[in-house]
Amino acid sequence: MEYVNPEGLRLDGRRPMEMRQLRAEIGVVSKADGSAVFEMGNTKVIAAVYGPREVFIERVQNRSQQMNDQALVRCEYSMANFSTGDRMRKPKGDRRSTEISLVIRQTMEACILTHLMPRSQIDIFVQVLQADGGTRSACINAATLALADAGIPMRDLVTSCSAGFLNGTPLLDLNYVEDSAGGPDVTVGILPKLDKVTLLQMDAKLAMDTFENVMQLATEGCKAVATYIREILLEHTKQLEFRRGL
Repeated sequence: MEYVNPEGLRLDGRRPMEMRQLRAEIGVVSKADGSAVFEMGNTKVIAAVYGPREVFIERVQNRSQQMNDQALVRCEYSMANFSTGDRMRKPKGDRRSTEISLVIRQTMEACILTHLMPRSQIDIFVQVLQADGGTRSACINAATLALADAGIPMRDLVTSCSAGFLNGTPLLDLNYVEDSAGGPDVTVGILPKLDKVTLLQMDAKLAMDTFENVMQLATEGCKAVATYIREILLEHTKQLEFRRGL
C-alpha cells in the first residue's frame, strides 16, 4: 500500500512533516480538581485529575509506590467501548491498559514536583473517547492540561507526539491506518523548556541514522504541541481573569 503518493501527500492529505489539527478544552469535568479534553485529528481523549489529597500511609504500606516524603501519583487509562470501529467489549484492567497506565504515570511523575506534596495522593484518570492513532500521546497531552488546570506544581509541561517510517519516508503524528501498517513507530515525550526526554517507546528496529531523523521529527511535534498547550492555558487564564473582574 502506498502511504505517500508521488505528490508527497499522505492518505489524509497531509505532508509527511505535517501534524493533524489540535484542539483542546479545559475544565470539562466540574467535579474534578482539573480536567481537559485533547484532540489530535480524530483521536479524542478526556482526562480528569483529583488531588492532591491526604493519603493514609497505613493503607499503602505494602505498595511499592508508597513514599513518605513525596506525593503518590496514580493513573488509570481506559478506552470507551465506542472509541473504535471494533465493538467488542474490552475487559477492564487488560494488559494493554495496564501498560499504558504505567507509561502515563511514569511520564507524569517526571514533571510533577512530588516532593512539595508529601503524604498526599494525585489521581489521574484518562479515557479515550475516539481512537485514530496516537492515543498515548493524546493521553499524555490531556493529562498535562488537566494537571495544570488542577494547579499541580510541575517542573515543566510534558508533551508527547509520535512519528513513523513508511515507504522510506519519516512521517509525523501517525493516524490509525499508518500506525497499523506495521512499520517502525516512535512515541516521544519531552519537557520542552528543560529539553529533556521523559518517554521514548519504539516497537520495531530502525537503522541508527533513520531513528535519529524519526526521533527528531517526533520531538519537533512535541514542541509544537507544547506551544499550542501554552496558548490554551493562557487563553483559559484570561477567561478566568475576565470572569473574576480582574
